Amino acid sequence: LFFFLFFLLLGILGEDALLPVPQNISILSTNMKHFLTWSPVIIQGETVRYSVEFQGEYEREYANESWIPICECSLIPATVCNITEDISATVAYNLRVRADVGPRRSEWGTLKGFFNRITTSLTPPLMKVIADGYHLLVELEDMGPAFQFCVLYWKKGQESRMQQKVVKEVGSMVHLDTIEAGPDYCVKAQTYVEVINRSSSFSQPQCVRAQGGRSMWLVIALISSAGFAVAALTLPFLTWKTAFVLQKVSEPPTQLILHGSEEAEQCHLMVRVVPSEEVLRLWIQ
Repeated sequence: LFFFLFFLLLGILGEDALLPVPQNISILSTNMKHFLTWSPVIIQGETVRYSVEFQGEYEREYANESWIPICECSLIPATVCNITEDISATVAYNLRVRADVGPRRSEWGTLKGFFNRITTSLTPPLMKVIADGYHLLVELEDMGPAFQFCVLYWKKGQESRMQQKVVKEVGSMVHLDTIEAGPDYCVKAQTYVEVINRSSSFSQPQCVRAQGGRSMWLVIALISSAGFAVAALTLPFLTWKTAFVLQKVSEPPTQLILHGSEEAEQCHLMVRVVPSEEVLRLWIQ
């Protein structure tokens, strides 16, 4: 009886025992995208799920050191959590992870030290340099709204006379300069994030040479300008012409013919139907 009670008590305690605490908690942060990672807790025959919470400067100093759950990382089976949206200020954050299996759970495992997004690793942008006719163009990677780009360009062999252009929005080709035929022109760029006041290193220079001929970039710009001009000139004429035709068609819309008689007066309604050929003739006039 003693051994039976002993093993029964051991089984009850085993079910309520704490799970191992998640280990090797760390942050991976590149280009303002932040991920919390940890090593998996292994429980044979069970699916372990994890929950993540964070604590910012406000929670530590003004909210009784409270912790805020990250909803997207509540009871997840993965061992990585995207915390980018929750790291919304350039202050020190603390983070912690807990393991769960049914009613059983672990103690919280806490990140060693604090994380501040100012420490994120910044990389140069991907870019493509094009010589379109005599125009030097660059296409930059869209890295998100927080990113600006500093672009340097120069004639090869004249590095001391570099020119600079700051690009705050990307999405299409950026025109840098008009170039001469013959020499190579080189371009390099770096990223800049204003909210943390930090820049990446510069990309490797890319050099191109003017090919001559008609610039497709210029042709597209001219076609777009001409299209807007034609529309601006044509629209008032079309509006006036349509009003003129409608006025002609509706004259007179109805005609009342009165017939007198000894017993009563009768009123007959006459409706004028205009054939499509007449509408076309009025339009052409």
